[in-house]
Amino acid sequence: MRVMAIVVRIIHQFFRDKRTLALMIVAPMFVLLLMDFVFNGEKYTPVIAVSDNVPDAVVDKLKEAGANVKELSAKQARKQLDDQEIDAWLNMNGSAPHITLEGSDPTANQAALATVQKAFQSMVPTPSFQLKTTYWHGSSDMASFDYFGPVLIGVFIFFFVFLIAGVSFLRERTNGTLERLMATPLRRWEIVAGYMIGFGLFTTVQASLISWFAIDVLDMMMEGSFGYVLIITFLLAMTALALGMLLSAFANSELQMMQFIPLVVIPQVFFSGLFNLDTMEEWLRSLSVVMPLTYGANALRDIMVRGQGWSTIAADIYVLLGFTVLFMVLNVVALKKYRKL
Repeated sequence: MRVMAIVVRIIHQFFRDKRTLALMIVAPMFVLLLMDFVFNGEKYTPVIAVSDNVPDAVVDKLKEAGANVKELSAKQARKQLDDQEIDAWLNMNGSAPHITLEGSDPTANQAALATVQKAFQSMVPTPSFQLKTTYWHGSSDMASFDYFGPVLIGVFIFFFVFLIAGVSFLRERTNGTLERLMATPLRRWEIVAGYMIGFGLFTTVQASLISWFAIDVLDMMMEGSFGYVLIITFLLAMTALALGMLLSAFANSELQMMQFIPLVVIPQVFFSGLFNLDTMEEWLRSLSVVMPLTYGANALRDIMVRGQGWSTIAADIYVLLGFTVLFMVLNVVALKKYRKL
């Protein structure tokens, strides 16, 4: 009977916390639905540019092999390789084909190489040709970890800062610290700014140490400036900090704060670049524009793998700044439930 009393109490507790009960069912189905969209997407179609000296017969075979083919000059091809608008550029050195791969995405590299090889092999049954391959970014020695590493740096920084900030700010509220602050002459925006700066000092150290460890200790590929990496990781951390503080206002316990992870963090991981977005449906890809982690991971990959500078990552920086300011403003608004001024 005493055991049954505990069982009944637990059941009543779950039914009183309807959000926990719903998330136990809805969250796993939501994540599985996202995984279905990601892993059951379309086959990747490489975009291959060809020079004007590539025979029409080769172009036809490339199209038959499933490639999206466009004709570009060497200058145009270099620009589009830089902008990641094409996966490869094919030209002919005499009778020998030469392919230049964009190089930063192993999936795109393999698809482009396989398509070109298939096209030539269908013309020459016994492979007597030698396909010369060069890489615009990266190299043939680039490991998968070098490609996924920058994204993982962004994911881990975002996840842990979001979680720690949310739980810490929740404790400030449940312990009465926030209530005492709200009783002082401090304005709401001053409280938010103070918490952002205070927590931000520690998140900056965390982001810097994670970046240093990945690049110097784990020897992750680093083609660009380490200073730019620190800027991006700092902005990612500040965005996660502001978002964690904001959502903690809608949680009454640490368990409820954890419940935001499958709804807020996990979807961002799917759109961060760990999986190729080009294989997803267009409507699904459009969701990435509201994911802060997408911009941070994209900028980190541009810096570390492609060696790009300010002109390339500036837009991502401005978007992350915008997200941070937006979440801070919403934090100020959320504090209205505790004090109007």
